[in-house]
Amino acid sequence: MRFLITAGPTREPIDPVRFLSNRSSGKMGYALADGALSMGHEVHLITGPVSLEPPHDAVVTAVESASEMFEAVKREIKTADVAIFCAAVSDYRIEEVAEEKIKKNDDELVLRLVKTPDILGSTRTEFNFDGYLVGFAAETENLEANAAEKLRRKGCNLLVANDVSRSDIGFDHNENEVRLFFADGRREEIPRAEKGEIAAKILAAIEGDL
Repeated sequence: MRFLITAGPTREPIDPVRFLSNRSSGKMGYALADGALSMGHEVHLITGPVSLEPPHDAVVTAVESASEMFEAVKREIKTADVAIFCAAVSDYRIEEVAEEKIKKNDDELVLRLVKTPDILGSTRTEFNFDGYLVGFAAETENLEANAAEKLRRKGCNLLVANDVSRSDIGFDHNENEVRLFFADGRREEIPRAEKGEIAAKILAAIEGDL
């Protein structure tokens, strides 16, 4: 099968030297790409800026901003059987990016933010993707309710949720702990483990659900 996987953060520029981003390392998405390749699948990895070596056998598209990732997914998803959106895409960008470095002159600086394109939310509608769709939800509260709602609203077959308020797993760590929410109402917990092991269990769940 052909897998399209997104990974890492995006960067939204403020001026030529500054940007808005988040703490995603890309490790989970890269582990999923490695795992899918080891199972014999074809993988197209669309990655934000990370400090990781991309899987040797994957087709890799590197992007920076949410808009760039949106366009790359729109272009490449047409040939995918399974799409896994693991990237931590910025929800907002700066409305007007400064052409020159902003100097520290005033006591306050006000930045106006506008929404970035909704990649996962566009997959069923604008991209017309009818394959197996996997979303991720990084939550700090009400994980069960928020994940179930996102699963329904985005048209996912599977939603992978994790609690990013914890300091011992997730961002910047090699381990994670996630819960799987399936479109048919099933739920499954994957206890704390190395991200490679978590990825293998997620991929097994996908294959079992196809």
